[in-house]
Amino acid sequence: MSFSTVPDLILEPMVRNALLEDLGSYGDVTTRAVIPANTTYDAHINAREDAIVSGLQVAALAFRLVDPSLEVAVLIADGQPCKKGDSLMTIKGSAASILSAERVALNYAGRLTGIATKTAGFVAQTKGTKARVTCTRKTTPNMRLVEKLAVLHGGGFNHRYSLSDAIMIKDNHIAAAGGVRQVLEAAKAHASHMMAVEIEVDRLDQLAEVLEVGGASVVLLDNMDNDMLRKAVAMVDGRMKTEASGNVTLDRIASISATGIDYISSGALTHSARTVDLGLDF
Repeated sequence: MSFSTVPDLILEPMVRNALLEDLGSYGDVTTRAVIPANTTYDAHINAREDAIVSGLQVAALAFRLVDPSLEVAVLIADGQPCKKGDSLMTIKGSAASILSAERVALNYAGRLTGIATKTAGFVAQTKGTKARVTCTRKTTPNMRLVEKLAVLHGGGFNHRYSLSDAIMIKDNHIAAAGGVRQVLEAAKAHASHMMAVEIEVDRLDQLAEVLEVGGASVVLLDNMDNDMLRKAVAMVDGRMKTEASGNVTLDRIASISATGIDYISSGALTHSARTVDLGLDF
């Protein structure tokens, strides 16, 4: 599968800030002290374990922001599998520039490859069902866009990007507003025809009320066991999309997807992914 890239213009402020954080107030003093200014090298980013690649667009941008004259070539694109020992990217040019961008580039690529790889593991457990695996807003501050891209690279789907994308009524909204009926009536009164409405329930009697009142296009079934999920899917009977969330683990996701659920959302895809071991070698 191939993926279109986000314009570098959108990613640049995030990557620039990361480089400024790493370079500090005086730049890479070690490299400046020990590497002659005219030294050039060919470097490779290599995989030290099997994975699903993500973050190479971001890594390439880090190198180019430090030195636009560097020649950067991606060998295995974001969204593609790699094996231990594979070379993912080559960078040719000033050794000093490569060294100055190395850590930021690897931080992004390793982190995002970890998310893509974890997502792919979850997605594999849903094979043969209609269930789609989605991420949540439990992302690293200022990295949501690229972390959600990594979920796509792993074969998952994205939930809303921000609070402004959709009306998503959670348990605290229901408690503060006075009940399921109250929040749904208010949402129907205020929502644009272009704005989706999702509501969270954790009991079947709440779901019955949601179906009676109407106004939502998705119901989030929170922390339900598999038996209750099957009953909820049967109650909905295709009248709205169903989403399971809460206590979604790799061991359990296959059984969740077998309940007939439409979507399975998991914050673990982004907040608990392990960074994949990638290295830059001269």
